[in-house]
Amino acid sequence: MSSPGHYKSKTLATWIAVIGGSLGLHRFYLRGFADPWGWLHAPPTLVGLYGLQRMNELGQDDKLAWALIPLLGFMLAAAMLAAIVYGLTPDEKWDARHNPGAAVHPTRWGPVLGVIVALMLGAAALMATVAFSGQRYFEWQVEEGRKLSQ
Repeated sequence: MSSPGHYKSKTLATWIAVIGGSLGLHRFYLRGFADPWGWLHAPPTLVGLYGLQRMNELGQDDKLAWALIPLLGFMLAAAMLAAIVYGLTPDEKWDARHNPGAAVHPTRWGPVLGVIVALMLGAAALMATVAFSGQRYFEWQVEEGRKLSQ
C-alpha cells in the first residue's frame, strides 16, 4: 500500500481529507495517483458544484440544480467520514497499514482536532443536504398537485 521509506502521516491524511477529501486528495496521498477510487471522488463533487452554480445563476426553481447539489453534499459528508476514520485509527494500526516495518509514531492532538472539525463540517453538510433535498421534493409534490387539480 505504501512505498518503503515514505512515511504516511495520520495527521496529514486526516487534514487532507478535511480540506480536499471531496476531490479524493486524501486517497492520492495514501495510495498514489493510480488509485481508481481517488479519481471517482472528483466527478460528483464537480457536478454538485455545477448545480450550485446553476442555482446561483438561474434561481431556486432550476430542477437540474435540485438534482445536482445533493451530490456535493454527500461527497463532502463522505470526505469528512474518511477524515474521522483516519483520525480515530489507533497509531499502531495506522503504521502497520500505511508504514509497514516502521516504528509507531505517536500522533498526539493533530488528528483529534481534524476529527472535531470533520465531525462539525460533515454533520452540517449531511443535514443541509437532507434538508435541501427534502424541501425540494415536497415543493415538487405541491407543484405537481397544483398541476393535476387544474
